[in-house]
Amino acid sequence: MINMTNNNSITLNNVSKWYSSHKAVTDVNLEVPEGCLMALVGHNGAGKTTLMKLILGLIQPTSGNISILGKDPGDQSLFKYREGIGFLPENISFEANMTGRELIAFFSRLKQVKKSRGIELLEMVGLAEAMDRRFKTYSKGMKQRLGLAQALLGKPRLLLLDEPTSGLDPAARLHFYDIIRDLRQDGATILLCSHVLTELEAQTDSVTVMNSGRVIASGTLDELREQAGLPLSMRITVKEGMSEQIASPLRAQQATITKLNGRHLELECAPQSKMQLLRHISKAGSDVEDVELFNSSLDQLYAVFSDRKGA
Repeated sequence: MINMTNNNSITLNNVSKWYSSHKAVTDVNLEVPEGCLMALVGHNGAGKTTLMKLILGLIQPTSGNISILGKDPGDQSLFKYREGIGFLPENISFEANMTGRELIAFFSRLKQVKKSRGIELLEMVGLAEAMDRRFKTYSKGMKQRLGLAQALLGKPRLLLLDEPTSGLDPAARLHFYDIIRDLRQDGATILLCSHVLTELEAQTDSVTVMNSGRVIASGTLDELREQAGLPLSMRITVKEGMSEQIASPLRAQQATITKLNGRHLELECAPQSKMQLLRHISKAGSDVEDVELFNSSLDQLYAVFSDRKGA
């Protein structure tokens, strides 16, 4: 049962959004605890953007209940709580002839934030030298930075970020996640959609996978690995000529040897067999020079879950 309490920044209870032409979201149950960074992943058309619109109150659910920061986003009389929400859409679209300085001043007034704070944010996202240029002259990456600056106005308690690193170069991506880490330390809750799964893996507390409008998996990376049932990989470096001698007892422990040469052997095993195999490997003593463990990556987990349909 979903826990409809203020311990969660976002709570969705059996939420559906159906149109005459299709079912965009069906029976979604989701909790995002306070201070959590949750990655929302899925192919185009999986329902991620619709879910964000529901959370923002831009559209109303066909059925189900939604609680955002303890409020119903569909209640227009509760507008004040929205000041605690920041949103960065995938495609930034601001007035083309306004400068970055003018745009951030406009959004500062909307959020009742000092204009000086908006300038600080422009500097923080790397737009100090471009703030007096018109928006239409900005590159894709610069537009993303301006969008992030406006989303951060007012120290939001909840951030919804849709493909936030799209168009950013590697240095800017690293800077973006530095900003996100600071926000998390301040207690902000973040729901982040991205197709760049490799960069999410080190950042996220939990992952929710959507397919065909349904949540098909949700949990920490370790929980998803358990659900997916993918094997654990090991790479063992041994003294020259010892690989077959060390591989033999490991096969007896139901390890699958995937690569074998004079100095290295690679194997796969069930995650629950890891400690037993390591104990056997340790018996080889100094003949084993190194052991590397490789868990299933987020890319691999997504490949498994994206083939599944929600119940």
